[in-house]
Amino acid sequence: MVLRFDCFELDVAAGELRKRSRKVRLRGQPLKILAALVEHRGEVVTRNDLRRALWPDDFVVDFENNLNTAVARLRQALGDSAEQPRFIETLPRHGYRFVAEVSEERGVPEARQPRRARLIVLPFVNLSGDPRQDYFSDAMTEEVISELAELASDRLGVIARTTAMRYKGTRKDVAQIGREVGVAYAVEGSVRRHEARLTVTAQLIRISDQTHLLARRYDADLSEVFDIRSSIAEAVVDCLELPARAPDRDGAASSGSRGRPSVDLAAWNELIRGRYLFEQGNPEKMGAAKRHFEAALERNPGFAPAHEALAEFYTNLGYFGFTRPIDAFSIGISHALAAVDADPSLAEAHAVLADYHKQLDYNWAAAEREMARALELDPASPIVRCRHAVAVLMPHNRIDAAISEIERARELDPLSAYVQTWLGVMLLLGREYDGAIVEARRLLELEPASAWAHFILGCAYRQKYADAARLGNPIQELADESIRAHTLAVELSPGLDLFLGWLGLALGVCGREAQAREVLARLQRSSRYNLPTTIGHVHLGLGEIDAAFECFDRAVVERDQIMIPILSYAHFDPIRGDPRFAELVRKMKLA
Repeated sequence: MVLRFDCFELDVAAGELRKRSRKVRLRGQPLKILAALVEHRGEVVTRNDLRRALWPDDFVVDFENNLNTAVARLRQALGDSAEQPRFIETLPRHGYRFVAEVSEERGVPEARQPRRARLIVLPFVNLSGDPRQDYFSDAMTEEVISELAELASDRLGVIARTTAMRYKGTRKDVAQIGREVGVAYAVEGSVRRHEARLTVTAQLIRISDQTHLLARRYDADLSEVFDIRSSIAEAVVDCLELPARAPDRDGAASSGSRGRPSVDLAAWNELIRGRYLFEQGNPEKMGAAKRHFEAALERNPGFAPAHEALAEFYTNLGYFGFTRPIDAFSIGISHALAAVDADPSLAEAHAVLADYHKQLDYNWAAAEREMARALELDPASPIVRCRHAVAVLMPHNRIDAAISEIERARELDPLSAYVQTWLGVMLLLGREYDGAIVEARRLLELEPASAWAHFILGCAYRQKYADAARLGNPIQELADESIRAHTLAVELSPGLDLFLGWLGLALGVCGREAQAREVLARLQRSSRYNLPTTIGHVHLGLGEIDAAFECFDRAVVERDQIMIPILSYAHFDPIRGDPRFAELVRKMKLA
C-alpha cells in the first residue's frame, strides 16, 4: 500500500518514504511513527499507543526522550514545524495527530500511458571549412529540433537544444549518447554553405542497433532553408511511424508544422548570429549579441524572436546588476510586449512577458495569465517550465510545485546548466540542503567552472551551519565549507559583484566579522552599480538589521530580483517578525 500526502509517498510494505520520487533518508523509529500517524490520519495517536507499538514492554528505554527525538527527526525530514504544523499536530503531553490529506494506492496501479519515443538531434556539422559559419550549422540544429518538437509534440519527446549542443564536436558514438540522455533515436546531419547555396544531409539512427533508418541530402538555395528544415522533420516523423496525431478542437488532425516564417533572411541571419554570441555568456559577447538583435529588427521591425531575444537581454542586464534593474526592465518590457503582439503563438514570448510582469510591476495576476498561455502553447518547452517555476510559483513560496516543474524541464533538457542551476536554487529555498548539495555537484560535472554551483554549495553549508548553531552545536567544518564555496563563486565571476554579497553574508553568519567588513568596504568603494541586496546581505550577516532593511527596501523599489524569494529565504527567518519585513512583503504585493 502506498499512502500519498502533499509531495510525499509512503510505501508501507517497502518501508520507504519518497519526496517527488526521490527517496528520503528516514528509517527506524521515525519512519514507524510516520506510518502509524498516517494510517490513523485525523485521529489522535497517544504517546502510550506509540510506546506499545514501537517499544516492547519488556524493553527498558528512556521512552520520553527517545520519542521526542524521533518525532523531531521526522518533522525535520518532512520540513514540518511543531508551531505551525502542516502534517503532524502535537497535543501536549497526550499525543499526535496527522492533519494532512492522504490518498491510498492499493494493489497494482493502473497501466500508465506508454511513454513517448524520445529523440535527440545532434549538432549539425559545419562542413564549410570556415569556423565562422558554426553559428549557421548550430541554427539549423535548433530549427530542426523546434520543428520536430512542434510537429509531433504529443507523440515524440525531443531533447532540447541546450543538451543537444553538449555533444558538439564529441567523439562519443550514438549508443553512448543514447544511454546518457535516455533516447531511442538520434538525428545526425551536416551543413555546407557556399554563398547563396546550401547542401544539407540528415540521417535518422535507431540507438538500440545503430541502424540508419533514413538518409537524405538536400541541395538548395539559401532562401529555401526553412523548407529544408520542414522536410527533414516530416521525413523523420514519417519514418518513425508514430501514432496518429490527436485531432484539434475543430476535429481536424493538425499537421503542427510551423511552415516557412514570413521573415527577411538577412534578419534571421542577424538573429542567429546574436543568439550564438548571447549564449557564450560574457558581457562583451552579450553586447555584440544585442547589436545583432537590433540589426535584425532594423531589417524586420515585426520580427517576434528578435524582440524576445532583446527582452531576454534586458532581463539579464537587470537581474545580474550590470545596470539598475528598474531601468533595464523599463526598456525590456517594450520588446516583450512587441514579441507577443507580433506573434501571439510564440510560447517563449508569453513566458518572457510573464517575467516582466513579475519583475517590473509585481503584477502576479498578469504574470500567471501570460504563463498559463505559454504553457498552453508549448507545455513541453523546458524554458517555459523553468520560467513558470521562477516567475509564478517561487514568489508565492510554492517551492514543491516549482521543483516539480524544473524536474519536468530536466526530462527534456537533462544536460542544461540553466535548468540544473535552478533545481539547486529551488532545493535551497525548499530547505532541502543535502539535495541542493547533490545537484550543485552535478552542475559542476556539467560546468566545472560554474560560479552558480559554488554559490549553491556555499548557501547550503551556511544554512546547515546556522541551523546547527541555533541548536547550540556550531560545526566549524560547515562554516569553512560555506566560505570556501562562496569565495570560489566570487573568483569564478570577475566583474560580477552579486556573489560578493553572499560571501559577506556567510562570513558574518559564521562569525568572521573582520572579513565580512572587508567585503562591505570593498563593495562600498566600488565604482560599479551594486544591487541593493548585495550590500544588504552583508549588513544582515553582521547583525546590522537597520542598515539591512534600508538596503532591502531600496531593493524592492529598484526591482532587485534577488528579493523575489522573500517568502522562502531561510536566512530571512530571524527578521520575519519585524514590522518592516511585513511592509516589504506588502510592497511586493505578496501579502
